This record gives sequence, C-alpha cells and structure tokens, in this order.
Amino acid sequence: MPPTTEILTAERILEATEEVLRRHGPAKATVVDVARALGVSHGSVYRHFRTKAALREAVTKRWLDRTTGLLAQIAGADRDPESRLREWFTALFEAKRRKAGDDPELFATYQVLVGESVETVTGHITDLTDQLVRVVRAGADSGAFTVADPATTARALFQATAVFHDPGYAREWERPGVEEDLQALLDLLIGGLRTPPGTGAVPSD
Repeated sequence: MPPTTEILTAERILEATEEVLRRHGPAKATVVDVARALGVSHGSVYRHFRTKAALREAVTKRWLDRTTGLLAQIAGADRDPESRLREWFTALFEAKRRKAGDDPELFATYQVLVGESVETVTGHITDLTDQLVRVVRAGADSGAFTVADPATTARALFQATAVFHDPGYAREWERPGVEEDLQALLDLLIGGLRTPPGTGAVPSD
C-alpha cells in the first residue's frame, strides 16, 4: 500500500487494528499488519503505542467504552429512577447482543483480548456499576427506592443480571423469549427496590 498522506492519529491506528484483528484474529495479527494497513512503518505505530500489548489493551478499551458512553447518557437522564434502571439494563443487553451478533469474528477476538486486559475490564465494570450507583442513589434520595447502601445494591443488580451482559453467556442471547426474560427479571429486581406505599424511605449513605 502506498504511504498515507493523512495524519496518523491514535484513533486511526485503533480503527485499523480492529480491521486487522477481524481479518487475522488475535493470534496472528501483528503491529506490522496494522502498519501495512495504514501505509506507514511499524515504527510510526509504536510512536503512539509503545508495545503490542499496549495497542491491544487500547483497542479493547475502545471497544468496551462504546457501551459505557451510551449507558452514561441513560444513567444521567432526567427521568424517574425506575425508568432509567430498566432502560439502562435493556440498552446494555442490546448493545452486547448486537456486538456478538453483528460481528461474530470480532466479538470472538475481543473475548481473547478481554482475557489479556484484566485492568481494563475491571475499570469497565467499575464505570458501569458507578452509573448504577448514581441511579440507585437518585431513587433512594427521592424516596422511590428503599436501600441502605446504593453501592452494594448497584453491585447486586449488576451481578443478578449477568446472564444478559456477561459475554460468557452470549449463546443465550439469541434464545427465543430472552427479551421477555430480561424484563421479567427487571420487574422482580425493581419491585424489590421500590418503597412500599405509605412507608418512608431508608436514607442512603
């Protein structure tokens, strides 16, 4: 490929890396392949990402952050906490299922990369649970939810719904009726948070 005349940015490198991973898979994809796709030397790629591991970690984070950004908008919306919780979990499920179904080769690749990027995945989960804490705390503060500790409750909600967002359960996501199962679980979980009529809410920490 002839040398590129475009400015080489980290974002362009990450876009090219995704294409290379899709084409070759994580075992065979190299920094040289990425450089070749961009029409630059591999040294140019290393000026942005000092090691192959750093590049793989960055592309994994980019993939995970696409979901995080969408959910952050829902968590911060000016709507009642019950609606936000339901929409948040529904959007999380749909985003994960779309990644698995629309681009199975790249999804499988990222399954490998996620296993290499423990800190990145931990940070991703922390970001998601922090969003849930925000919604749960809003519900507690408004009296809609009765919870003693929003952070503990948020973690419990995330763990209870794992089958609908943990990639390890991806084969379950195409099962007939899976959407109804998610909504039934959310009915149960949100009903458990809801403050009974005529009672006062427990102040949150």
